Amino acid sequence: MGLRVVILDSAEKDLKELRAYILKTFSADTWRTTYAKIKEAIRHLQNFPQAGGIPEEIEKLNLTQYRQVISGMNRVIYEVRQDVIYIHIVVDVRRDMNALLTRRLLRIN
Repeated sequence: MGLRVVILDSAEKDLKELRAYILKTFSADTWRTTYAKIKEAIRHLQNFPQAGGIPEEIEKLNLTQYRQVISGMNRVIYEVRQDVIYIHIVVDVRRDMNALLTRRLLRIN
C-alpha cells in the first residue's frame, strides 16, 4: 500500500482551470487523456514519492521539500510529509512558474 494523497484546494482549482482550457481549445477526448495521465502520475507517486525532482524555480527559493513530476504537458508539484503526499499545483509546463508562485505566495488571483 502506498502513501495517502491529498489534493489541496489550490491544485483542485488548477485542474478545473486546466479542464476548461483544454475543453475550449482542444476536445473532451484530449481532456480525458490528459486527466488520466495526471491521475496515473499521482498514483505512481504513492509508491515512489521521491521519484520527482525538485523544480528549479522552487529550489532557488530554498524550498527543497517540494518536488515535481511531469505528466504530458503538465507539472504536478507536490510535497511529502510523513506518510502523506500533498499535491499543491497542477500547471502546464509552458506557464511562467515564477509568476505563478508569486501570485500564490501573495494570494493574488
